[in-house]
Amino acid sequence: MSRKVKINLANPRGFCAGVDRAIDIVDRAIDFFKEPIYVKHEVVHNKTVVNNLKSKGAIFIEEISDVPDDSIVIFSAHGVSKSIEDDVKKRNLKYFDATCPLVTKVHMEVMRHGRADKDVILIGHAGHPEVEGTLGRYFSKKGTIYLVENIQDAENIHVHQTSNIAFVTQTTLSLDETAQIIDTLKSRFPEISGPKNDDICYATQNRQDAVKQLALENEIIVVVGSKNSSNSNRLKELAESCGTKAYLIDEFKDLDLNEFSSMRSIGLTAGASAPESKVQEIAFKLKNELDADIEENSGIEETISFKLPPELRAI
Repeated sequence: MSRKVKINLANPRGFCAGVDRAIDIVDRAIDFFKEPIYVKHEVVHNKTVVNNLKSKGAIFIEEISDVPDDSIVIFSAHGVSKSIEDDVKKRNLKYFDATCPLVTKVHMEVMRHGRADKDVILIGHAGHPEVEGTLGRYFSKKGTIYLVENIQDAENIHVHQTSNIAFVTQTTLSLDETAQIIDTLKSRFPEISGPKNDDICYATQNRQDAVKQLALENEIIVVVGSKNSSNSNRLKELAESCGTKAYLIDEFKDLDLNEFSSMRSIGLTAGASAPESKVQEIAFKLKNELDADIEENSGIEETISFKLPPELRAI
């Protein structure tokens, strides 16, 4: 008799506190104000979430100039630059800031270093909205902010102030790769300072640890998340770096089931912006297609939550 196929669900997985908060802000604003709500960039990087909010009345824009006068705008969980925030204030637009508090922490670090006229190295991915927002929070009369994306950049970067320098990181990076980049920077700039606590968020760390365990125990890993989600991409890359084939999918139809015909153990997880409803849908479709059993892995229980803006809290 052939052995039963197992689908192992990672824990923790899916929504983090910052994503929960951002989605809740948009939902409550739509319900309370009963008018179009404009959101600067995708509130979180997930196609299912964005399409659901669009169906309720959210309008996603990239330029604040696209927001009509007297409208309500929400900043995404990734954060925005100070210039964008200033533009919104100059137009007297009502706005809510859905920036993840852990991203705001990085913004505060960058601003503090700027006031001290330190050079700053931001470790992150060029073009990502979180990185654009963080770069746009740095102001200094003497210092400069630099972007480092990989170890090669860290090995080759030239800075103006080698003895007056600090680093910060994007919150959704790979822990292992970022540690190597930081080690390289510390070797090149012995006086460089870093944050007291890691900038990489707790949810990113927990999900990456869970995927490492998943990769040890399963023949293939399915990551539920969108292609533009940084933390979801890092989960896929991490599984592959552990020697396990991995998929990153939004929908069940994105899977090639031929890849699963000989598999007996399948790991399933989700990026921090992927809804649990989509995880369950994909798990049960896999279960039916493969005549599989679904099992929950043990893992860290996350209890962190972030407060909503006061005006939305009582709704």
